[in-house]
Amino acid sequence: MKENIRLRSATFTKFDLHTLKRMNENWVADGIVYPKITWLGNELLSKLAKWSTEEKQSEFKSTLSLISVAKYSQVYQELKEKYKEMVKVWPEVTDPEKFVYEDVAIATYLLILWEEERAVKRLSKKQSFVDLGCGNGLLVHILSNEGYPGRGIDVRRRKIWDMYGPQTHLEERAIRPDDSYLFPDVDWLIGNHSDELTPWIPVIAARSSYSCCYFVLPCCFFDFHGKYNRRQSQKTQYREYLDFVTQVGFVCGFSVEEDCLRIPSTKRVCLIGKSRTYPPMQEDRIDKKRTEYINNRQSCTGVTPDKIVGSSQRDNDHVVNHIIDQAAGSECAENETKTDGSGRIWLSGFQPREKVEQVRNCAALPRDFVDVVVLTVASLLLNATQEKPCDHKLDVHLNTWNQGESLSLREVAEHLDKETLKRLKNEYGGLQTLLKNNHQVFEVLNGRVQIRDWREERPSKRTKPEVKRRFSAEAFKTRLCWFFIHHPDGCSLTSESCPYAHGIEELRQSQIMKKKKHAQ
Repeated sequence: MKENIRLRSATFTKFDLHTLKRMNENWVADGIVYPKITWLGNELLSKLAKWSTEEKQSEFKSTLSLISVAKYSQVYQELKEKYKEMVKVWPEVTDPEKFVYEDVAIATYLLILWEEERAVKRLSKKQSFVDLGCGNGLLVHILSNEGYPGRGIDVRRRKIWDMYGPQTHLEERAIRPDDSYLFPDVDWLIGNHSDELTPWIPVIAARSSYSCCYFVLPCCFFDFHGKYNRRQSQKTQYREYLDFVTQVGFVCGFSVEEDCLRIPSTKRVCLIGKSRTYPPMQEDRIDKKRTEYINNRQSCTGVTPDKIVGSSQRDNDHVVNHIIDQAAGSECAENETKTDGSGRIWLSGFQPREKVEQVRNCAALPRDFVDVVVLTVASLLLNATQEKPCDHKLDVHLNTWNQGESLSLREVAEHLDKETLKRLKNEYGGLQTLLKNNHQVFEVLNGRVQIRDWREERPSKRTKPEVKRRFSAEAFKTRLCWFFIHHPDGCSLTSESCPYAHGIEELRQSQIMKKKKHAQ
């Protein structure tokens, strides 16, 4: 694709932006190296104006500050071309474009980082790795294909694992922070959105071997024992959590570096520990301090992370020792290191995620319960129109289909019984999630809900990915139309234009059910 962007200054305060495009059929805009045409036309000019006047200093490092940007761009394009077919065959429910191109970008970064490490250390052998909490395993697959020996471990197997082939080594098991989960022969540990394992990865790397390094890309906020609790109100939660994970690395004896990746994500800051701040003969002393720090993490305040980040290494060592000395001198430690048959347990009470992911997005609620709530809310919205005085009789004659009124979620909740609200409270998002799940019936926006009028639905201007287009075609007429059955005026669409079945005779068998029957 050739893209020409012409930015013309008419006056000192007015600009015109023209995009002229010529693209081939195989072009894929990934939103990272090459932005989408709509973004160039609709967003670029306002972004340029904003960036040119901003004086706010970023709290994060500049993008790709630790590696060669030119080398990154070259390798990224090569990997993107090599693995772009994964988007078309992605079997997971997650967005294939985001996850494929994000993992391609992370893999690119690691390949260049490791290449530069080999040059500095004069190594000829490619680094080995273990990806802890590897998820879909795509990062492991790419790194393995590029000649790096490694494996991925996750508590839950994914459907896509079967597509990679035998050269991609993936294991389904839980990782616990104890002596039985060390990797003494591995060069690098990776934590790519590793959730509850994120703060433990520097510890595992430090205790695996003196030469073991780590790369973490923190996302969800976890402490050693569970969810991370904020302590710095003047910082963003993300910045505070990054400082905490950085502090863990320093306490474990690493010289921690921070960089910002070029990926389609709001959580794109990575932390790297590839060198130690102490000689090997001090390992026992440093490991004792690690243990004391972990045990006293929740009991003792210590020194805040912002005193570590941005200071010199000498200052860091002083601050870390101060933290440890406070922790060691305190008598408020609640967690003691214990042992079992397999070795030392680093922290009692650690809970890895369940092998079977608990569904709490209202999708597992009984169908009859959901149907009752949907009917109750729909009746409430329809009756609200009857209670409201009508001053526009002409409009009533022109539009006889009753869409009802728009009510706030709070107003709707006030009309539901206590048992229903209690049951919904146990689900993520509660009432709002249940209503959003019933997309056919309701439209939820800005804390308000109304009955969806399918006549007002506009086809999206954006071209859907092939996978989503296929799913939409397969789902056509596979469910009964709620409005045809329950709405007093019936469906606002004709049978031909409604994506749902107007009666049992129109129902099509879903492709999922066909596959299940075929398998039996």
